[in-house]
Amino acid sequence: MLAPKKTKFRKHHQIKPSGTATRGTEISFGSYGLKALESRWITARQIEAARRVITRSISRGGKMWIRIFPDIVVTKKGGEIPMGKGKGAPDYFVAPIKKGKIIFELEGVKEDAAKKAMELAAYKLPIKAKFVKK
Repeated sequence: MLAPKKTKFRKHHQIKPSGTATRGTEISFGSYGLKALESRWITARQIEAARRVITRSISRGGKMWIRIFPDIVVTKKGGEIPMGKGKGAPDYFVAPIKKGKIIFELEGVKEDAAKKAMELAAYKLPIKAKFVKK
């Protein structure tokens, strides 16, 4: 799964994404893309699940780009630990996604195959997303 090799800080403040994306809103590499219609965190597991669906759907043909990277750590405390005693240990990584951001891009496949692959990937994500083309 995706995770940074090294981070400047072990733990982050948890700031939820809001508003509309200003960067990464246009298709840059491929011909087809999956665009976010909501703002939310997407975990590394969810990105990996969507990537696997796209790869299998296009039968290993074409090229795919992942335009997001989970670089913010989310911490979690143990089950029966009382209040206080500091922040919990790092648990998983997330990518903050704003509305309008391109998440995945595809090139080298037919439009109907790309649309099907992107729709299957959208089911794996916790946000509403739409298929866009250049």
